[in-house]
Amino acid sequence: MSGGAVAGLIASGAFAVLVLFACYVLYKLGKIFDEAAARVRQTGIVIDEGTARVRQAGATVDEVNVALAHVNKELDRIDAITANVQTVTTNVSSLTSLFAATLGGPIVRVAAFSYGVRQAVAKRAKADVTARVSAEMKAEKSQRRAARRAPEVTASGAGGRGRR
Repeated sequence: MSGGAVAGLIASGAFAVLVLFACYVLYKLGKIFDEAAARVRQTGIVIDEGTARVRQAGATVDEVNVALAHVNKELDRIDAITANVQTVTTNVSSLTSLFAATLGGPIVRVAAFSYGVRQAVAKRAKADVTARVSAEMKAEKSQRRAARRAPEVTASGAGGRGRR
């Protein structure tokens, strides 16, 4: 074998080793790409799930906005009712003040007069009862004295006093 043939054989062996090394690198690179593809698919699934959640959140936000719009309508109605109640309260207060101003004084006077009349009637009735009771007590007392004196007069004789 000549020197050129040995050099070609060495070159072809080196090329074969280089090709085997390139095949090994390509094999590993293929595994890396397969893993990257799997990660991309997983990321796509996660992104799809996240997108679905974002859509659900968007739907929930839309529902909340509708509910808030309804609540705002109700609050407007309540504000109107509150304003009407305040007006009614003011009117009742004014009516009460007017009633107190126009009828309050005369009614107080009538009430005071009727109280005075009742007190006077009660005092007179009490005085009548007191006088009647006092008269009855005096009558009973004089009857008791008379009853005690009557047996003494008969026991001692004419006009004498007996023992007590």
